[in-house]
Amino acid sequence: MEEMARILLVDDEDDILEFLGYNLRKAGFDVQTARNGREGHQVACQWKPHLVILDIMMPEVDGIEACQLIRLTPEIADTLVVFLTARGEDYSQIAGFDAGADDYIKKPVKPNVLISRIKALLRRVSTPESSQEIIQARDFIIDKERYVVIKDSQQIALSKKEFELLVFLTSRPGKVFSRDDIFANVWGSDVVVGDRTIDVHIRKLREKIGVENIKTYKGIGYSYV
Repeated sequence: MEEMARILLVDDEDDILEFLGYNLRKAGFDVQTARNGREGHQVACQWKPHLVILDIMMPEVDGIEACQLIRLTPEIADTLVVFLTARGEDYSQIAGFDAGADDYIKKPVKPNVLISRIKALLRRVSTPESSQEIIQARDFIIDKERYVVIKDSQQIALSKKEFELLVFLTSRPGKVFSRDDIFANVWGSDVVVGDRTIDVHIRKLREKIGVENIKTYKGIGYSYV
């Protein structure tokens, strides 16, 4: 991005806000903070950040609820959302993706890992695509420029990662893409994600576009059929 990327950091622990805020600013980001999900949603509506980092466990409105609020607010619905989760909280990772998160990072957070992940996410959003912007995939019209999927004149609401996963799978209908292919092309080779990440996103995508459109090849990967 040409302008300084705006990062909203939401956590109820002051030391986390101070520590991560310092490192993000040092890396060149414009940073604002909030101490719970309700305040975070309010700041996001006013400030329009490029990316929001949400802690899961917070008072008043937790991270999951805050992410859902963001996705339901039209002016910030496309904002990138990254969750901070405690180690071993697999249920939080799944709930986070279900709520529309784009990525998650486990605590304790290493600043260099966080910054690398943020840069990779922002780069994938800001890099222009050279291929066609409108894709016709069976009953679906996929508008890559506007991040919109339409079926029978009705728009289907997808998170950014669900949309990018669908675009990748429909790029070659019938081809079986391995999990490594999907990780590298949808999440980026410099981003490390959890083992269940693809499974969660495939499940959510099937719920929205129909289970018959994505086939599982056990031990191999997935294809759009």
